[in-house]
Amino acid sequence: MVPARTPEFALIAKHFTRAPRRGVLGIGDDCALVDVTPGKQLAISTDTLVAGVHFFADTDAHLLGHKALAVNLSDLAAMGATPKFFTLAITLPAIDDTWLADFAKGMFALADQYDMVLIGGDTTRGPLSMTITVMGQVTPGRALQRDHAKVGDDIWVSGTLGGAALALRHLRNEINLPSTGLQAALDKLLVPQPRIGLGMRLASLSQANIAAIDISDGLLADLGHICERSGLAAEINWPRVPFHPALLPRAKEIRMACALAGGDDYELCFTAPVSARTALAGIAADMSLPLTHIGSMQAGKAGVMVRDEAGALLSPADIGGGGFDHFSASN
Repeated sequence: MVPARTPEFALIAKHFTRAPRRGVLGIGDDCALVDVTPGKQLAISTDTLVAGVHFFADTDAHLLGHKALAVNLSDLAAMGATPKFFTLAITLPAIDDTWLADFAKGMFALADQYDMVLIGGDTTRGPLSMTITVMGQVTPGRALQRDHAKVGDDIWVSGTLGGAALALRHLRNEINLPSTGLQAALDKLLVPQPRIGLGMRLASLSQANIAAIDISDGLLADLGHICERSGLAAEINWPRVPFHPALLPRAKEIRMACALAGGDDYELCFTAPVSARTALAGIAADMSLPLTHIGSMQAGKAGVMVRDEAGALLSPADIGGGGFDHFSASN
């Protein structure tokens, strides 16, 4: 007789199954069934994290559970979508109940912040990796699409940049961060906070046609995607870029490399018309979240230009590269 519950389904039942909510037929059938709000569009995004590429294999399981979901939620934030559901496909070298319990705890703690429901996925044996697909809802015509930038629009970023890249350098023993500021930098890398609330507020601005992207591969690389989709150039002013406080005592070249090309900060970079400045100041105050105007969109060949304190254009070599490359970088 074949057992009713194999080890694969036993670990799903033990660590990832919860009571269905909001009219959902969740884990247990061949497909999940979900209710979609009438008059809304479904925003869907998928990201994969692989041990040795996107995280160290010995990363704390609780932190990894948080980050695995957070990086996907950041994509919903960049579209201005309200999170609803997600799926998890996880590949494991072996079944480790303690590790799985900690991973699930970190993941569900973040999911509960946004009332998200895990509705399915897959488990398999192999090198450690996890793929999450998130689903959210957005009002038609309000999504923060990358092709919405216009000539003359301001370029903005939320929060500060470069903390995650600096922490990664520390963990790789490339630099040594003092205890002061170390935890704040590590939090940027290991416990990113998706800017869901900001994305939803930006999507609600009636007077603005906003393009947005989350900063995962570095400001230059990610802003470059907005340039490409909108057919425009971007010019940013380096002295305006808000870099992480832990970078302050570092040499200028390290500050620039981390803040402009480092990635993994999961802040939002977005464009908005000049007429939106007052509204954006109000949003920043309401959310206690710094929003910094760092440049403007211009007519010209798609790409990002950076000017230094004297107004001179900087080359990629001056900055430290163009951003994270999934096919050449590793942890």
